Amino acid sequence: MAGGSFDSIPSVNKAWIYNDYGKCSDVLKFESNVAVPQVKEDQVLLKVLAAALNPIDFKRMLGRFKSIDSPPPTVVGYDVAGVVVKVGSQVKKFKVGDEVYGDINELAAQKPKNFGTLAEYTAADDKVLALKPKSLSFAEAASLPLAIETAYQGLLRTELSPGKSVLVLGGAGGVGTLVIQLAKHVFGASKVAATASTGKLDLLRSLGADLAIDYTKENFEDLPEKFDVVFDTVGEAERGLKAVKEGGKVLTIVRPAPPAISFGVTSSGSDLDKLEAYLESGKVKAVIDPKGPFHFCNTLEAFAHLETARAIGKVVIYPIP
Repeated sequence: MAGGSFDSIPSVNKAWIYNDYGKCSDVLKFESNVAVPQVKEDQVLLKVLAAALNPIDFKRMLGRFKSIDSPPPTVVGYDVAGVVVKVGSQVKKFKVGDEVYGDINELAAQKPKNFGTLAEYTAADDKVLALKPKSLSFAEAASLPLAIETAYQGLLRTELSPGKSVLVLGGAGGVGTLVIQLAKHVFGASKVAATASTGKLDLLRSLGADLAIDYTKENFEDLPEKFDVVFDTVGEAERGLKAVKEGGKVLTIVRPAPPAISFGVTSSGSDLDKLEAYLESGKVKAVIDPKGPFHFCNTLEAFAHLETARAIGKVVIYPIP
């Protein structure tokens, strides 16, 4: 080891990269000699061991945020779990050899990094990372950051507190599975209801939902019961407004629907630190889609599965490579 890094860091690595906007199946390519990113003074270089896919990945690839995006070429990926192999001169929080995880883009759509997490190495600002809970595998850790921070910060925004009830729209998805758990175990909700299709209702109950609603058989807005908070992960905030109590809050992470609160996550290692005890104890669990983890070489297949909008929990890429 020399100068705060492993000697054996290569100059190039394998990565999934797109050079133009378009459909994932058309534009995302595997390249075997992409330059390993340089590390700024407030960054660390990670040996990536696992990554997770998010809908923002393919939306960005489609050019939905073109006006505020960092233009391609882009190595895809936000979520990462790995080992620190080099630290910038100003980094105090981590040292070489630390096992860490995080969402490397502080803001999801505004100038996200060109070098993402589906690569053998990636650079990340120290403030977006946290030490990986010891009880979690790298695959489990990689599945969490963007989704658990969205769930946590979103519930803070809704002012959910003990004794209040919450309805989660899309309870079996990446964010929804974590909203259920955080609402119950971190925020102390008195009642957690969630929607999913027929085959996923047992999952909702296992995560802590008191009421699992089969959206293929009933309309949640027709329930006589109304909720203090509605957390929309699927783009149904307008319907959610009919299910909220007077004075309650509807929050959506999909598309603006005033007067619902439209919310976007800010990546934060300190939020991951706050949730560490719940993750270590197993009160809050990672939910990885049963079709995965997908091997690094099967990333296109993983994206095709995510794009069906039928994935359960998170689509994870592991091992890398």
